[in-house]
Amino acid sequence: MSAAVPNAAPTAPASASRRGGLFGRPRRGEDGPLKRTLVHLALIFASILAVFPVVRVLGVALRPGNRLMDPNFSIIPEGATIVAFQHVLFETPLIQWLFNSLIITLGTATVGLIFAATSAYAFSRYKFRGRGLGLTFLFATQMIPGIMLLVPIYLLAVQFDLVSTYRGLVIAYSVTAIPFSVWILKGYYDTVPIDLEEAARIDGCTEFQAFRKVLLPLSLPALAIVFLFNFLAAWGEYFTASVLIGSREDLLTWPLGIQRFQAQFQTQWADLSAASIIISIPVVIMFIYTSKYLVSGLTLGGVKG
Repeated sequence: MSAAVPNAAPTAPASASRRGGLFGRPRRGEDGPLKRTLVHLALIFASILAVFPVVRVLGVALRPGNRLMDPNFSIIPEGATIVAFQHVLFETPLIQWLFNSLIITLGTATVGLIFAATSAYAFSRYKFRGRGLGLTFLFATQMIPGIMLLVPIYLLAVQFDLVSTYRGLVIAYSVTAIPFSVWILKGYYDTVPIDLEEAARIDGCTEFQAFRKVLLPLSLPALAIVFLFNFLAAWGEYFTASVLIGSREDLLTWPLGIQRFQAQFQTQWADLSAASIIISIPVVIMFIYTSKYLVSGLTLGGVKG
C-alpha cells in the first residue's frame, strides 16, 4: 500500500519563476515591463512629432485653392485634389530643377567618395611626417562655417572659369564634404586588420588590388554612409548654389527653383507644398537603400578593435 503524498505547494509557471514572477524583478540585462512601456510610448510620441509636419504639408498640397490655414487636421482634407501636383510637374520647370540637383549631388557624392576613400587609406595605413598635423587640419576645417567660404570659393571659380557650371558646384561641395568623410573612413579602416591585405599581397595582388578587392568590400557600410553624407550635403544647399549659378535659369537647383513659388505679396502654398513632397522622394529612397548600413557604418569606426 503506497504512502500518501503530501500536498505540494502550487508552483508558478516556469517562465514566471525564471523571471522572478509575472511582474517581479526581470533577469539581469533585461528591461522591466514598465521601462519597455515607457520606451515604446516615447518612441510613438517622437514618431508622431516627426510625421506631423509631413502630414500637414501633404494636407496643404491636397487642399483646393491656395489655403494655408485650416482648422481641420484631417490627413485627407475635404475636397482634396491633386491639381497642385499636376501643376508643378507639368507646368513648372520642377523636373529640370530636380535633374540639375541630381547631377550635382551625385557628382559630389561620387567625387567626394573617391577622394575620401583614397585619402583615408593613406592616413590609416601609412606612417609619414605630418600625418597627425594633416588629420588635425582636416578636423579643424569642420569648425569653419560654410558661409565664410563663399567669397574665396567664388573668387577661385571666377579665376578658373567655373561659374555657372555643374563642375563648379561639384568642386565647391566636394571641398567642404571631403574632410569629414576622410575622418569617417579613416576610423573604419583602422578596424580592418591589415593582415588581410598582407595576405592578399602574398597571393600576388598589388597594393592597389588589395585595397580594391579586400579593404573596400569590407568597408561597404562606411562607404555607404560617406556617400549618403556627401549626397545630403549637396542636395539641399542654397547659398553656394545661389552665388555660383548666378542668373542661369537652366542650371537652377531645386532650393533655388522653389523660391519662384514665393512672390513679393503672395506665396503659392499649394504648389510649394506639392513640390516639397516630390522633392523628398529621392532622399527617402536613398535612406531606404542605405538604412541597413547606417548603424554599422557610424559605430564600427568609432573603436579600434
